[in-house]
Amino acid sequence: MERTRPKPAHPSTPHRTPREAGEGSAPAEARTRPGLPDRLLARLRRPRVGRPRWWAELLLIGIGYAAYTLTRNAVPDHRLAALHRARRLLEIERELHISFELALNHAVDRVDWLIVGMDYYYAVLHFVVVIGLLVWLYTYRPGAFRGARTALYAATLLALVGFYAFALAPPRFLSSDGFIDTVVVHHTWGSWASGPVTDVSNQYAAMPSIHIAWSSWCGIVLYRLARRRLVRILGLLYPVATCVVILATANHFEADALAGLLTAMLGFAVQYALTGCRALGPGLLSRSGSPSPVSGPAGEFEAGPSGAWRPGVPNSTACSRAMMADRELPRPSPISRLRRPRPGRERV
Repeated sequence: MERTRPKPAHPSTPHRTPREAGEGSAPAEARTRPGLPDRLLARLRRPRVGRPRWWAELLLIGIGYAAYTLTRNAVPDHRLAALHRARRLLEIERELHISFELALNHAVDRVDWLIVGMDYYYAVLHFVVVIGLLVWLYTYRPGAFRGARTALYAATLLALVGFYAFALAPPRFLSSDGFIDTVVVHHTWGSWASGPVTDVSNQYAAMPSIHIAWSSWCGIVLYRLARRRLVRILGLLYPVATCVVILATANHFEADALAGLLTAMLGFAVQYALTGCRALGPGLLSRSGSPSPVSGPAGEFEAGPSGAWRPGVPNSTACSRAMMADRELPRPSPISRLRRPRPGRERV
């Protein structure tokens, strides 16, 4: 049987490949290059594994301090308004019968060692705990560091906006209403209200309470990431103790503490909106060794084989895998690092 051969194409008909003919090619809408906002959002939401560059973290800290300086320089323009708002806020709390700052301030002031300890607690501990926790995350939880750090920076930025837009004097400035400035009475050193420190601090930054915002962030991080039950309990008690301290030392109103807690929550919400991943997702606490799903915004991004994210498909595990990387990789001890042979030199 003679096999029939296909007829040659007409000389005037150009040869076209299957891609050019449209066979197996994607629709025209799928081949459209995404716009700049979509590419920036995709880059921001791409999960990253490992520690960020240390100089980038220092740069972010410098930017945050510059923003704080702007709010501090605006204090002279807001002083009278801040005092008026403080008196009005105290009146509202008394009308609602929820004001107990004055009673707590007078009760704690009678015990010298207790109030002096609270003054130093207020001045020092929140810096020590936050910096120590960031170092711990950077060293031992690099997969969780980026999300937790972003939530902290977002909360701090929101607090700075509150300091500038709603300057509020602390209760210790309302001596006519009976409040005691415990720092001045007990000559506590190192507080934001003592000595030369007042020249580099914003004395009218009571709303929201940055102490409550930072301590709430610390408590959430410790509760989610700490393995020991005692540490997790201490993490939950830390913002409670901070709330008692800021009220007893007459540095904040009750409304300031509530606003600080909401600021911390908004910080995590902003982090989730920017990255599409939960800062402290369920995968971080998985003990089985396999990442548990972390839900992201449906129908937006998916981690592809090359690690890049493509639009249009929901993401469920890429964030969790990125955050679990620090738990799956072994960490060499400092002694093993010292014993490691240098390149080009053999150990005898």
